[in-house]
Amino acid sequence: QVQLVESGGGLAQPGGSLRLSCAASGSIFSRYNMGWYRQAPGKQRELVAIISSEGNLNYADSAKGRFTISRDNAKNTVSLQMNSLKPEDTAVYYCHANIRLIDLTYNYWGQGTQVSVSS
Repeated sequence: QVQLVESGGGLAQPGGSLRLSCAASGSIFSRYNMGWYRQAPGKQRELVAIISSEGNLNYADSAKGRFTISRDNAKNTVSLQMNSLKPEDTAVYYCHANIRLIDLTYNYWGQGTQVSVSS
């Protein structure tokens, strides 16, 4: 089992930047696919970015060119650098971990961190 703790949310102005971090417990962090999701008020949770255990990247169209996901397996962390923020990026951002062991898939979520973009 893995526990995820996000940090780095807050208030930013349009065009500004924020960096989210997620610290994971456990000894096999490098084997997890890691991702960031977000949920705005009244909307469903949606994918923002994923980085696989092999380092493959996948971004939502809304994040391409503005957000960068990265991981540090030595520190058990995954980060999301968010640039050129827009008001529509306002949401609670969740860290997600996913791993498949034998024939079972395990999913874990952090508690979320609020990101607000407003002037």
